[in-house]
Amino acid sequence: MITPAPRWPAVFAVTVGIFAIVTVEILPIGLLTPIGAEFGVSTGTAGVTMTVPGFVAAVAAPVVTVAAGRLDRRLVLAALMVLLAAAGFLTAAAPAFWVLLAGRFLVGVVIGGFWSVGAGLAPRLVGTAAAARATSVIFAAVPLGSVLGVPLGTLAGQLAGWRTAFLLLGVLSFGTAVALLLLTPPLPPAEATRPAVLSGLLRRRGVRSGLLVTFLVVLAHFGTYTYVTPLLRDVVRPQLLSGYLLAYGVAGIAGTFLAARYRAGLAAAAAVIAAAVFALPHAGPIGALVLLVAWGVAYGAVPACSQAWFARAAPDAPEAATVLFTASFQATLSTGALAGGFVVDAVSVPAVMTCGGVVAVLAAVVVQGARRNAGRTTSSSRSSAGTGEPGPAK
Repeated sequence: MITPAPRWPAVFAVTVGIFAIVTVEILPIGLLTPIGAEFGVSTGTAGVTMTVPGFVAAVAAPVVTVAAGRLDRRLVLAALMVLLAAAGFLTAAAPAFWVLLAGRFLVGVVIGGFWSVGAGLAPRLVGTAAAARATSVIFAAVPLGSVLGVPLGTLAGQLAGWRTAFLLLGVLSFGTAVALLLLTPPLPPAEATRPAVLSGLLRRRGVRSGLLVTFLVVLAHFGTYTYVTPLLRDVVRPQLLSGYLLAYGVAGIAGTFLAARYRAGLAAAAAVIAAAVFALPHAGPIGALVLLVAWGVAYGAVPACSQAWFARAAPDAPEAATVLFTASFQATLSTGALAGGFVVDAVSVPAVMTCGGVVAVLAAVVVQGARRNAGRTTSSSRSSAGTGEPGPAK
């Protein structure tokens, strides 16, 4: 069998697609005030624009992938980017708040579908030898959306109005759809993702432990990071705040490329996140910067490490494994932000940091337990490679 030539331009096209998706998803963070003012709703109500896409994406991940059946994945990705462009144009032209929410609903559909299909394509595009590097490139789009996409979108909103920011992202999304059609080779699915395949994966111990670990780590992160800005305002001067958040984002990019060995990576990431959120409420300006950088490196490794866990747990059904990764990640993202908000309102911002630290410690313990279980079953897993149980950590 001849190995196809690596398609790095296609990898970069997928990366730009995820960059656009991440930017569109979290851009309202920087535009909640003008959005709320224009539609006459409170900032809290405007914040629904952040929670809708995540919950929709959790449902859309399996629904879109199953509905895609045996369609060429290149066409599916391009169609989803066209839908993202439509969502951007609809949001930019929204005459009422409910229309804007309809646009955010479409964003959730795209998130669930594109991540499920695109996040695990690296081995098919560049071969197994370069798959880890290509996966790092694709997942680098996540922190890039925070570091580059959201600040630029917020700046565009400040200079030309928040609608312009979404209009420009619609144009970027449409251009990405064209690039995917031109640069990506035909990608017929190796196996159509069916409900029976997904339910079968849920019976595997490695997949279930992956779901639990992803839930705990993402819950800890988004339950705390969503409210890190109010905490930092009591620690650093306001004019330094953006620089601190930029340092966090740059560290996240580095963490994405440092995520090499997924089990040890997730355990270390959870432990570092725990240490950072426990210490941050008690840190001074310099300490807060150091802790944010450490937190950024740790969380930057989480998406790629988590996706790799699912891929190792189900090597015979990579797309179905990515569906479960996407659904669990997106559902927990929104749940973490909501749960953190309840703690902040009921107690305080430092309290939510403590709660997040406890959850992150629990995640590290679960990872270590999974490693011990995998070590005890090494010999049996070698003799039953088709079960999809993850092997021992290396």
